Amino acid sequence: MEKYIETTMQNLEKNGIKAFYVETKEEVVPLIKTLAAKGESVSHGGSVSLKECGVYELLAGGDYDYIDRSKYEGEAVREAYIKAFGCDTYFCSSNAVTERGELYNVDGNSNRVACIVYGPKQVIMVVGKNKIVPDINAAIQRVKEKAAPPNCVRLNIPSACSKLGKCVSLTKENPFMCDGCAADSRICCNYVVSAKQRHKDRIKVIIVNEDLGY
Repeated sequence: MEKYIETTMQNLEKNGIKAFYVETKEEVVPLIKTLAAKGESVSHGGSVSLKECGVYELLAGGDYDYIDRSKYEGEAVREAYIKAFGCDTYFCSSNAVTERGELYNVDGNSNRVACIVYGPKQVIMVVGKNKIVPDINAAIQRVKEKAAPPNCVRLNIPSACSKLGKCVSLTKENPFMCDGCAADSRICCNYVVSAKQRHKDRIKVIIVNEDLGY
């Protein structure tokens, strides 16, 4: 294990966030099976990392009470979000994890960050090593350059960053964390830093020694 990953895991633990390490994405599902009991209610945020690791297939496989938001349409989508807020285990990734043991996440609808902060009994994050950064400033930069633009392309959102390949705020000097485009479809609306946790080990982070997601 590389030193920066070890440091990150140690600091996550100091912050009350349980840290796990696996070498490959193929090891993620077997580990999750030990953390989420069969029959639990489960849901997830949108995540390329989860998809790459086979987590969606696990949740839909019949062993869990799966709240699948893709089965809901229109106003009923809110119902799925509310159900997910009260589930046993919520799955997602993190936009960035700092070596200081902090989680940085930015959302548009913000159902994901809401569940990270409060609601589900436990949150399991699957994070590739590419998302580990030195500090919050680097996390902010990462979202503006490496997370938001490709996610806008993936979701077919006609934002400035999907065309520029970076947040429009980076075209000016010293952009603030919340600076960005004025599009109604903007995906960067709520910015959440998870630091020291009162509910120890509620949030669990599985660090994978591979690049995953955006």
